[in-house]
Order: sequence, then structure tokens, then C-alpha cells
Amino acid sequence: MTQSPQEHTAPQRREDGPDSPAAATAPGADPLREAFTGVRTEIAKAVVGQDQAVTGMLIALLCQGHVLLEGVPGVAKTLLVRSFAAAVSLESSRVQFTPDLMPSDVTGSLVYDASASDFSFRPGPVFTNVLIADEINRTPPKTQSALLEAMEEHQVSVGGRSRRLPEPFMVAATQNPVEYEGTYPLPEAQLDRFLFKLVLDLPARDHEFEILDRHARGFDAARLSAAGLRPAADADLIAKAREAISGIYIAPQIITYIVDLARATRQAPSLALGVSPRGAARMLGAARAHAWLSGRNYVMPDDVKALTHMALGHRVILRPEAQMDGLDVAQVLDSILATTEVPR
Repeated sequence: MTQSPQEHTAPQRREDGPDSPAAATAPGADPLREAFTGVRTEIAKAVVGQDQAVTGMLIALLCQGHVLLEGVPGVAKTLLVRSFAAAVSLESSRVQFTPDLMPSDVTGSLVYDASASDFSFRPGPVFTNVLIADEINRTPPKTQSALLEAMEEHQVSVGGRSRRLPEPFMVAATQNPVEYEGTYPLPEAQLDRFLFKLVLDLPARDHEFEILDRHARGFDAARLSAAGLRPAADADLIAKAREAISGIYIAPQIITYIVDLARATRQAPSLALGVSPRGAARMLGAARAHAWLSGRNYVMPDDVKALTHMALGHRVILRPEAQMDGLDVAQVLDSILATTEVPR
């Protein structure tokens, strides 16, 4: 049961977030929350840096959301997803998206069984806990759209029948930047179904040294168990964490703040497309998860601010004239954050 504003006493405000060491070492830390801190530790055995991406994936898993990871080839996008799935003890399957991939190659298809003189359903790789949609923007929109129903309703419809997907279910798609050759832009309807777009940048110098040093000592990305990576959470803990997050208090003023941010994107003269109500609703759930991972039982405006770029950046479209003026989505969102009244 959530607390009312009158019953709730806010602890001292903290500036650290869920990826801060202080959040993991606070006195009286919640064992359930500590398990997900352990997930970070396990992933770090295989992936160097990329803390923000790990945070985004954790929040997405706890909010029943999906993530789109973008970066140039070779920045450990696929390795990050594989390590994440192993650290939360979930089954994963990988689909390499190519121009000739068909929708049935993802969802599954009906196959004629001569012995039974009938058709039987052969499940596709989408029937898993974590679907790694590798280089999703290298396949045409027809095949990309095969994931729309799976991502929104956690089911697929084949042969006039709907079939439920395993729970938990999460799509972790990777893509190369859209200006690279052989890519197809994802449709707006599909982008809106991703909770976060996580951009993986090239590593800093010290991180790149550590990556090469690990390889020099025999690190093999194909053998994560040899790197010492072990499960730190499982499906039961994920379900318990989701229940705990549903009880995080969010004040009406914070809800109003999220609404105002979403509406500001629709009214911004530099944007041709603003954030949908679905995007605002997903932001609310993500802010609750961010607060829980930060060790609080209530949402602060800082939770919303911390997630704005990840949660909203891929849901808006710049006008061509704004692009010609040198503006980008990050600058527009920064302006909206700066001009939207923050609740106290």
C-alpha cells in the first residue's frame, strides 16, 4: 500500500543515483535492492564502463520495458546484453537481423506435420526472456514490425491464434547509427515501444586500456562463465522487485511535471513530433524504478530529469529547418528541462 503525502516523511535528500557506490553501501540497505547492485558487479566482469547503459537496462527490466542500444560497431552492445541476461539468470536468444529476414523467422510459423495431417506451431526465437535483436535496423520495416505485438502485449499471433511469451520478457535491440550504409530507420510506432534508447559511446582512454588488458590476459567474450560472471538475480527476485516498485510513492506534482515535459515536446517549434501519452506513462514507471534503485520510497524531480534524454529522445523528431540550424534532440530536451517549472 502506498503512503499518502500526509503519512510520508521524506529522508534527507541525496544527490547520488542508482549507479553511485553510496547507494549500495547505505546503512540498512535492502537485500532485494542489493541483489540488483550485484547484477552491476557481475556485468562489470565482462563489460568495462557503460554504467548508464547498465542502469537503463536494469530499469527497463524492472518496468517491463525494452531498450534500444545504439553505437558504432565494436563498443560491446551485444556483449552487454548477453552479460546482462546471464547476470539476471534469464534465458536469452539472439536474432541477427538481415535484409532477407522474414517475420516468421522471428515469431515462429505453422509447419505441416504429415504424420498427423495437421499444422503445428514451431516457436521462433522471440519465445525467450531476453531477445537480442542484433542490428535491428538492417532489416526492412516489414520484419521490424513483427516485434510490435510482442513488445506491447507480450504475445504473438500466428495462424489466427495468440500465444503468450515467457515472463519476464524483454527486447534488447542493437543498431548502428542511422547514417551508416545498409540501415533502415525504425518506424515511429516501434521506437515508441522502447522504454529507453541507450547510446554507447567509444570508451575513455583508461577504459580502453582495461579492455585490452583483459584481452591480453585471455578474456573471451564467447565464454562469460570463464570470466567469473555468475547470476546475481533471477525471475523470482525480478517479480518481487517489480512489486516493491509499484508501491513507490509519486506525488501529483511529479505526475504534473511529467505531463508538462511531454506536452512541451509537442509544442516545441523545433520538433515535428512530440512525446506520446504512452511515452509519458512509461516515464512515470521508470522514475519509480530509478527512485527504488536509489534507495528511496518516493519519486523526486531529479529521477525524472535523470531519465529524460534516455526515455524521450528517441520519441521526438526534429524539424528539417531545426536540423539545418545545427540543433539536435539533446539540445531541445535540455531547453525544455530548463524552461519547465520543477515542483518542490
